[in-house]
Amino acid sequence: MEIFHIVSLGIVASLLYILLKDQQYSMAFLLILITGIVIFLAVIQYIGEIFSLINNLGQKANINGIYIETILKIIGIAYIADFGAHLTRDAGLGSIAAKIELAGKVFILVLAVPILTAVIETILGFLPV
Repeated sequence: MEIFHIVSLGIVASLLYILLKDQQYSMAFLLILITGIVIFLAVIQYIGEIFSLINNLGQKANINGIYIETILKIIGIAYIADFGAHLTRDAGLGSIAAKIELAGKVFILVLAVPILTAVIETILGFLPV
Protein backbone atom coordinates (compact mmCIF):
# COMPACT_ATOMS: atom_id res chain seq x y z
CA MET A 1 0.00 0.00 0.00
CA GLU A 2 1.17 3.47 -0.79
CA ILE A 3 0.56 4.73 2.75
CA PHE A 4 3.45 2.57 3.98
CA HIS A 5 5.75 4.19 1.43
CA ILE A 6 4.65 7.67 2.46
CA VAL A 7 5.01 6.95 6.18
CA SER A 8 8.41 5.34 5.61
CA LEU A 9 9.56 8.34 3.60
CA GLY A 10 8.35 10.65 6.36
CA ILE A 11 10.13 8.71 9.08
CA VAL A 12 13.41 8.50 7.14
CA ALA A 13 13.25 12.20 6.28
CA SER A 14 12.55 13.04 9.93
CA LEU A 15 15.53 11.02 11.11
CA LEU A 16 17.79 12.62 8.51
CA TYR A 17 16.48 16.05 9.53
CA ILE A 18 17.37 15.38 13.17
CA LEU A 19 20.89 14.37 12.12
CA LEU A 20 21.41 17.35 9.78
CA LYS A 21 19.67 20.24 11.53
CA ASP A 22 22.54 21.18 13.86
CA GLN A 23 25.35 21.04 11.29
CA GLN A 24 23.60 22.01 8.04
CA TYR A 25 20.25 23.60 8.77
CA SER A 26 19.68 24.77 5.18
CA MET A 27 20.18 21.23 3.86
CA ALA A 28 17.91 19.86 6.58
CA PHE A 29 15.17 22.31 5.66
CA LEU A 30 15.61 21.54 1.96
CA LEU A 31 15.20 17.85 2.81
CA ILE A 32 11.92 18.57 4.62
CA LEU A 33 10.71 20.79 1.77
CA ILE A 34 11.42 18.14 -0.87
CA THR A 35 9.87 15.43 1.29
CA GLY A 36 6.70 17.49 1.69
CA ILE A 37 6.47 18.09 -2.04
CA VAL A 38 7.01 14.39 -2.83
CA ILE A 39 4.28 13.39 -0.38
CA PHE A 40 1.95 16.06 -1.79
CA LEU A 41 2.54 14.80 -5.34
CA ALA A 42 1.94 11.22 -4.21
CA VAL A 43 -1.50 12.01 -2.80
CA ILE A 44 -2.64 14.56 -5.40
CA GLN A 45 -3.90 11.84 -7.73
CA TYR A 46 -6.19 10.53 -5.00
CA ILE A 47 -7.48 14.02 -4.33
CA GLY A 48 -8.36 14.31 -8.02
CA GLU A 49 -10.30 11.04 -7.83
CA ILE A 50 -12.22 12.27 -4.79
CA PHE A 51 -13.05 15.54 -6.56
CA SER A 52 -14.35 13.59 -9.57
CA LEU A 53 -16.50 11.41 -7.33
CA ILE A 54 -17.98 14.44 -5.55
CA ASN A 55 -18.62 16.12 -8.90
CA ASN A 56 -20.43 13.02 -10.22
CA LEU A 57 -22.53 12.76 -7.06
CA GLY A 58 -23.47 16.41 -7.41
CA GLN A 59 -24.58 15.86 -11.00
CA LYS A 60 -26.68 12.83 -10.02
CA ALA A 61 -28.30 14.86 -7.23
CA ASN A 62 -29.09 17.66 -9.70
CA ILE A 63 -27.02 20.20 -7.77
CA ASN A 64 -25.87 23.23 -9.72
CA GLY A 65 -22.31 22.56 -10.87
CA ILE A 66 -21.11 25.99 -9.79
CA TYR A 67 -21.81 25.10 -6.16
CA ILE A 68 -19.90 21.82 -6.34
CA GLU A 69 -17.03 23.51 -8.15
CA THR A 70 -16.90 26.27 -5.55
CA ILE A 71 -16.89 23.80 -2.66
CA LEU A 72 -14.07 21.84 -4.30
CA LYS A 73 -12.09 25.06 -4.79
CA ILE A 74 -12.60 25.89 -1.12
CA ILE A 75 -11.32 22.46 -0.10
CA GLY A 76 -8.31 22.87 -2.40
CA ILE A 77 -7.48 26.30 -0.99
CA ALA A 78 -7.70 24.94 2.55
CA TYR A 79 -5.28 22.09 1.81
CA ILE A 80 -2.80 24.24 -0.10
CA ALA A 81 -2.80 27.01 2.53
CA ASP A 82 -2.34 24.44 5.29
CA PHE A 83 0.53 22.79 3.40
CA GLY A 84 2.29 26.12 2.82
CA ALA A 85 1.75 27.26 6.40
CA HIS A 86 3.21 24.04 7.78
CA LEU A 87 6.26 24.31 5.55
CA THR A 88 6.96 27.88 6.62
CA ARG A 89 6.32 26.99 10.26
CA ASP A 90 8.87 24.14 9.89
CA ALA A 91 11.36 26.77 8.71
CA GLY A 92 10.75 28.69 11.94
CA LEU A 93 8.72 31.41 10.25
CA GLY A 94 5.54 31.27 12.29
CA SER A 95 4.53 34.83 11.42
CA ILE A 96 4.63 34.07 7.68
CA ALA A 97 2.70 30.85 8.31
CA ALA A 98 -0.01 32.88 10.05
CA LYS A 99 -0.22 35.21 7.04
CA ILE A 100 -0.59 32.24 4.68
CA GLU A 101 -3.39 30.88 6.85
CA LEU A 102 -5.07 34.31 6.89
CA ALA A 103 -4.85 34.56 3.09
CA GLY A 104 -6.38 31.09 2.76
CA LYS A 105 -9.26 32.06 5.05
CA VAL A 106 -9.90 35.26 3.10
CA PHE A 107 -9.94 33.41 -0.24
CA ILE A 108 -12.29 30.80 1.22
CA LEU A 109 -14.61 33.52 2.48
CA VAL A 110 -14.62 35.24 -0.91
CA LEU A 111 -15.55 31.98 -2.63
CA ALA A 112 -18.21 31.17 -0.02
CA VAL A 113 -20.17 34.42 -0.42
CA PRO A 114 -22.21 33.29 -3.48
CA ILE A 115 -23.13 30.03 -1.74
CA LEU A 116 -24.13 31.85 1.43
CA THR A 117 -26.19 34.27 -0.65
CA ALA A 118 -28.00 31.39 -2.37
CA VAL A 119 -28.72 29.72 0.99
CA ILE A 120 -30.11 32.95 2.45
CA GLU A 121 -32.24 33.57 -0.66
CA THR A 122 -33.59 30.01 -0.45
CA ILE A 123 -34.48 30.44 3.22
CA LEU A 124 -36.16 33.76 2.50
CA GLY A 125 -38.15 32.08 -0.28
CA PHE A 126 -39.67 29.70 2.28
CA LEU A 127 -40.78 32.48 4.59
CA PRO A 128 -44.28 33.89 4.10
CA VAL A 129 -44.39 37.45 2.87
